This record gives sequence, structure tokens and C-alpha cells, in this order.
Amino acid sequence: MPVYNFKKITVVPPAKDFIDIVLSKTQRKTPTVVHRGYAITRIRQFYMRKVKYTQTNWHEKLSTILEEFPRVDDVHPFYADLLNVLYDKDHYKLALGQLNMAKGLIDKVTKDYVRMMKYADSLYRCKTLKRAAMGRMCTIMKKQQASLAYLEQVRQHLARLPTIDPNTRTILVCGYPNVGKSSFMNKVTRADVEVQPYAFTTKSLFVGHTDYKYLRWQVIDTPGILDRPLEERNTIEMQSITALAHLRAVVLYIVDISEQCGFTIKQQSELFHSIKPLFANKPLMVVCNKTDIRKIEELSQEDQDRIQEMREVVSGGDEMEDGESSSMLTMSTLTEEGVSAVKTAACDKLLVSRVEMKLRSKGTAETLNRIHVAMPTPRDDAARPAVIPAGIEETRAAVAAGNRRQTEKDLQEQFGGAGVYSADFRKNYLLEDESWKYDIMPEILDGHNIMDFVDPDIEAKLAELEREEEELQAAAEAAGEVEMDDDDDDELDEEEKELVEKIRTRKAKIVANHREKKTVANNAPFVPRKFDRERKSNVSSMKEQLSSLGMDPSAAVERARSKPASRQERARSASRGRKRGREEEEGNEVEEMDGGRAMRSKSRGSQSRVREPTPSEGLSTVAQKAKAIKLSDKAQRSRNKMAKAGEGDRVIHTKMPKHLFSGKRGIGKTDRR
Repeated sequence: MPVYNFKKITVVPPAKDFIDIVLSKTQRKTPTVVHRGYAITRIRQFYMRKVKYTQTNWHEKLSTILEEFPRVDDVHPFYADLLNVLYDKDHYKLALGQLNMAKGLIDKVTKDYVRMMKYADSLYRCKTLKRAAMGRMCTIMKKQQASLAYLEQVRQHLARLPTIDPNTRTILVCGYPNVGKSSFMNKVTRADVEVQPYAFTTKSLFVGHTDYKYLRWQVIDTPGILDRPLEERNTIEMQSITALAHLRAVVLYIVDISEQCGFTIKQQSELFHSIKPLFANKPLMVVCNKTDIRKIEELSQEDQDRIQEMREVVSGGDEMEDGESSSMLTMSTLTEEGVSAVKTAACDKLLVSRVEMKLRSKGTAETLNRIHVAMPTPRDDAARPAVIPAGIEETRAAVAAGNRRQTEKDLQEQFGGAGVYSADFRKNYLLEDESWKYDIMPEILDGHNIMDFVDPDIEAKLAELEREEEELQAAAEAAGEVEMDDDDDDELDEEEKELVEKIRTRKAKIVANHREKKTVANNAPFVPRKFDRERKSNVSSMKEQLSSLGMDPSAAVERARSKPASRQERARSASRGRKRGREEEEGNEVEEMDGGRAMRSKSRGSQSRVREPTPSEGLSTVAQKAKAIKLSDKAQRSRNKMAKAGEGDRVIHTKMPKHLFSGKRGIGKTDRR
């Protein structure tokens, strides 16, 4: 029997959205251009295709809805009754039947109008028939608004239902409200069912899973049941009744002996006897809960007799070794006392019941008839008793006496446990000489054995050197030859102290300069003259720097030492520099090295700004350096993106979007086709 997954049912849209979906798909998936000059057969095919495509969409979507919703007659009886309880089986069937009828009507409308289109004699008549066909289809679906809305509500509720396998190993918990059913389920499974101190906290079926004997078990928590006729029970109670009637499970009937649930033991006993027909052919257990508040021995004799009566109905005389019935157990979900025992007893009882049921089935006898156990035929009369191999008895005796061989695990437990004990692997080495096992292993460095260069008397020699140093130090202290400390300035005169202070100042300055250069990595900015307190930026330093770079500093030194010109003189010299004759420009030609062609400079000013290349730049002429500078400037020029997202964007946008340049629509014109 398959496990039903109602979460995969497709969403059922409302009627209006349903119509929009189908018509929009028809508009997108079929041709949209037709002219009155076409042949009439082509026009007929154009509109017939639209009608048929619309009908196909309706048919596929309605068929999907009808197939994915569970059929009451085909699903397990548990789900069939649950559908009847939750959604009213008649209403559910009626909604699905109306959608099925709508699908048939749409198919019939399409067939009739396609037949009429075959004899249409103009584009206008074909278009009119197409609009009439689609209009009738949409009208049919508009009438299914109520059925579609109902089925969508059913789908949402079915998706929220837990996935219950009706035929797997199941523990079903039932009883009055607030007796501890949800608390028991939270203790034995990983489910998290809400627990509150009032009745009907659980309003639907909840499913949890637990493990026992390497098997997965399904635990179902049912809503509380009240003792009243079946016709008066509400939807919440009928879910429990449905589960009890159809699921093959062990039933745990929980009794609250403390009566804090609001119902007496008498009422709980009456409910047990009223729903007793639902327990037929199922393993049953009565569990007394809340024993931490009240023990069974503290009950009145009348209540004890009622519990004993339920015990006799359930147990059928099966007693455990301690005299307690296996079908009458006690527990406390608050202190968890007896919870594990109840779970174990329920699982064992269900396993036994399932095995007995399989043995009573017809298929067991057929399987046993197909099994043949072969028995060997004796070939002679010689006796061949069982023989135990030599050494086995001695090994068994040694193990029994505790004289077995010590293993690594025993040594580990003996010498500190895991993480402390380090296993000795050398003891198992197979060498020619047993004394070689714990030899010092050679350490090889650069092809040489390090142990060959280790002096065995190195520690003794070190101790001897330390002793000699101590003796020399003691002798120096005794002779007064200990060096004077640097901080001891008491024995210096004033002149010596002043000299020491200058030395220390000079040393501190050198250290500070070094640290400053190291910090900025010789990349310090140029200091303006007015902030140059130490006058480092002078003509001499400039001359030394230019000379170190291999340049002639004479012109720069002469210009720096000359009298500064006035503003008017600088302006006149600049204007004279800008005026030059045409013959002077034409004479400014530079030959290129690679192609041998002469390149005429367009601007004398641009050439004058290019200095002679230094050997470190890798350029031989001024022309090559000017060309390199020009290429570098081009490479750094920012790219015109032209509204592109990036270099890889190859999108060519529409130059004139039709909706902006098609003009106003005429009266009655709703499209551009």
C-alpha cells in the first residue's frame, strides 16, 4: 500500500485566474497575425488552431486536478473515512464531478465550433466563431467558481495533514481529553505536540516516530474522546474514531487515575466499554497514568474493581513473571517512571500480533509447502560423534580462569585509558636480534647521520666549561675588576658627563632618523621651505642629489642663485616662448628607429616637455619615449560605456519601441494586430 503524499497536489486557482492563465497561454503560444488577403483555408486554420489550443489547455489542467486529488473509492479506508469526516464525502465528490462535467462541456463546445469554422466563408465569420467558442468556454469555467474555491481549501488542509502509513508498525494512543496522551508521545518520540492543562488541546491527528529493535515505529496521538453516541460526536472526536477503526496498530488506552483531567475513573471505564468494538482484532493495553500523584493502592475498592474489570477484558490471562499483567501497566509522564516499559511492552505485543496474523494468513501455508529441508542419507553404520578440535578446550578453560592473553585494549584500560596510553608497536617488530627493537633510530640530514656527529661526552664538557666560567667570574669579583655599569655616572666629572650626554643625544637622533626612514620607506613628501627648520632643502643638497643621478647641476644651481624675476618679466618671457615661426615648426623633425620613417611633430611644446630617456627606461630616443607616453595616455583613457552593463554586454536595445511610436489607437481598437 503506497504512502499518500498530499503535499504534491497542484494549486487550484480561482475561476478568474484560471481563465486568465489559459487565455494568456493561448495568446503567447499561437500565431497572432492574420490578414484578410490570405486564402480562406489559411484563415480557417489560424482560428481553428486557437480554439483547439485553448481546449487542450483546459483539458490538461482540469485532468491534472482530477487525477491528483485522491479518489474516495480507491484510497485506503482510513483516508476515505477521514475525507468523509473532514470534508463531507458527498460535497467532495460533487465538486470533482462538476469539474469533470465542465471538462466534457468544453470538449463538446470546441468540437461544435471547429465544425462550424470549416464552413466559414470570411475572416470576420471565423473570428466571430472563435470569440464565441472562447466566450462559452470561459462562461462554463466561471460557473465552477464555488467548486474550485472548495477544492483549494481541501488541498490546503490535506497538505497540512501528517503523512500516515496505514500498514506500518503503529502505536495508537487514545483516551479521554487531558489524560496525558500528548505528554507520552513527546517522551517516546521526537515530536513536539502542544501540551496544556485543559481539554481538547490536541484537535487533529499527530504523528511521531521512534526506534525499537532497529525498527522504525509510528506513534499516533489522537484527540480526546467523550462518552456519547456516535451521532453526537464532533469532527475532532471522529478523527480518533476513524483511526481506531481502520489502522492496524497496538492501542494504548490511557487512564488518569488521579482524576485531574476532570473525568472520574467510572466515566473513563464506561468510555472504554463503549468503544470496545473498535478494539476488535487489535492488541490492546490499558495504561494508568499520573501515578506520581496517586497510586493504584490508594484508590477506592470500587475504582480498583473497575480497573480490574478492564484488566480482565484486555489481558486474557497473560501474566508476567512478577504477576503483573502485560496489558495493564502504570506510568508517570511527569517523572518518566514506567514510560520506557510501556513503550517496550507495546512494541513487543504488536510484533507478536503481526507474526501471528501472518501465520494465520493463507500465504503462509503456500510458502511452507514450497520449502524443502534436505536430510543426508547415511552411507554406512559407522558412528561419527561430534569432535572438538585440539586446543579448543584448553583455550576455553584459560578464558574461564581469567588467564587469557592480554590485548592492547586491556593494556589501555590498565595504563590510563584512551588518550593517555600510547601503544608500543616496536614489541611486534620481527628482527634478527630481539635487542635491536629499541635501538635509537638514526636521524638523517643532508645525507648524513646526525648521530655520527654527536659527541657522547658533550654534557660533561659543557658542565666543565660552566664550572670554569663561574671560577673566573668569582676571581674577577674578588680582584675588583668588574666592569662599571653604563648607568653609574657618579664617578664622572662635569666635562665627561657633558660628553656622555652629547654622545647619547647623537645616538638617539641617528636611531630616530633610521626609524623614520624605515617607516616611510624613503617615500617622504617634500617639505616646503618655510617648514624646513633644519634647512635641509638648500642648493648644496640639490647639487649633490642631481650629481648622484648623473645629471649636470650647473644650470640648476645658477638659476637658483640668480635674482628672482618680477611677474611682468616672467609674463613677457612666456609670451616670447609661445611665438615661433612656421619654418621653425617645419624644421622640428624626429626620425623613428624602427620603420625609418620621419615623424613630424605637431607641437614643439609637446616635444620640449619630453626629456631625454635614461638608460633604466629602456628607450633609446626621445621619439620612442614620446610615443610610449602617448600610448600610455590612450590606455588610461576611460571607456565610453554607451549605457552598457560592462565590456561583455552585447545587448542592442530597441531603437524605437513600438508602444511608444505606434500612435493613438482608433475608436473601438483595443489591439495593434
